[in-house]
Amino acid sequence: MPNFFIPLSGLSASSEALTTISNNLANLNTVGYKDNQATFRDVFYQTMGNNGANNPIQIGGGSAVGSVTSNFTTGTIQPTGISSNAAINGNGFFVVQDNGAMEYTRAGDFTVNSAGQLTTQGGQLVMGYSATNGVVSAGQTLSPLQVNLGQLIPASPTTSMQMQTNLDASAAVGTSFSTPLTVYDSLGTPHDLTFQYTKTGSNAWDYQITLPAADTGGTGSPTVITSGSMTFNSNGTLASPTGTISGISISGLADGAANLNLNWNVQDAAGNSLITQSAAPSATSTTFQDGFASGTLTDYSIGSDGVVEGTFSNGQTLALGQVVLANFANVQGLSREGQNTYHASLSSGAAVIGTPGTGGRGTLTGGAVEASNVDIATEFANMIVTQRMFQANASVVTTFDQVSQTTINMKQ
Repeated sequence: MPNFFIPLSGLSASSEALTTISNNLANLNTVGYKDNQATFRDVFYQTMGNNGANNPIQIGGGSAVGSVTSNFTTGTIQPTGISSNAAINGNGFFVVQDNGAMEYTRAGDFTVNSAGQLTTQGGQLVMGYSATNGVVSAGQTLSPLQVNLGQLIPASPTTSMQMQTNLDASAAVGTSFSTPLTVYDSLGTPHDLTFQYTKTGSNAWDYQITLPAADTGGTGSPTVITSGSMTFNSNGTLASPTGTISGISISGLADGAANLNLNWNVQDAAGNSLITQSAAPSATSTTFQDGFASGTLTDYSIGSDGVVEGTFSNGQTLALGQVVLANFANVQGLSREGQNTYHASLSSGAAVIGTPGTGGRGTLTGGAVEASNVDIATEFANMIVTQRMFQANASVVTTFDQVSQTTINMKQ
């Protein structure tokens, strides 16, 4: 009698393969989705004996789905222009947390919750390394990333200042030139310093730095906070002073801020003069000071290394944190949990977490997402072949039915 189990196993296997293909097509536009492919295996064999050459005579018992493997090649990177979005170029998974449990995803269509935390569309928290005063320390404990627009960074007082200034060597003795520089105190209040240079002789100038009297609660003429002399070499470079003029202090500020202690760099790190003298009009080309007023977060972006950089209303750009990626010894061993997430398993091994671009991990593209890597033409071709498999096995069932009916009718 025919063994109906064999074609029925083929029908079952092809049906499961069609289900896999159907799931791929259903997720054609799912962000970060990875294509699945069902592969078949034979099941068992019945040994009927041996032939004259003593080779076994075996009859197969059908087929089954042996595995469903995932294609983890990178999908097309699609720009979105949304600051919270990120796409992975290469290997790795975003690390997210759901009710304290770690999960992993390729879908970077992140958003921000009411607490200012970066989250997935399913509400899982995006994990990474936090930043302290704009500095990220890799290897610290993972925590949810904060990108709360409107968050405040405190003011930072000026400690160092410099300017690129040329003094006119052809000017007459007694000629003065003034240039301003704004510095900030510990409360973020700006103070306008005036640097005044007066030529006293050949290759010689006096300098004086003043502050408006009102800034220290006074009235009348500006307050002199420091003064001194400068001499220049015959090539126009600064002969003295050199390096840094330190000990410039401003005390008794009217707004109650702490005393300002300033260092004025008159040479750069390579020893080149920042204050020069040549036969050209006196002018200041650039200024620099390291203080700033308080500011609020107005925008942010995710870099290729995962660093989330915030732009603040005071013009400062500081790191808010760093997105991390996880790698696995066997990505095929990951368990799909829906909602674009995976769980680690004994087969996948534990997650190895690090920063993008290190340890074989891919890099990130901010303001973009990774599209599904399902190829519709391939899926349609697979569907036709699998449909034929189903049709062929159905025909075998019909044939076995006819054979059975013929056998039953033999008694007539």
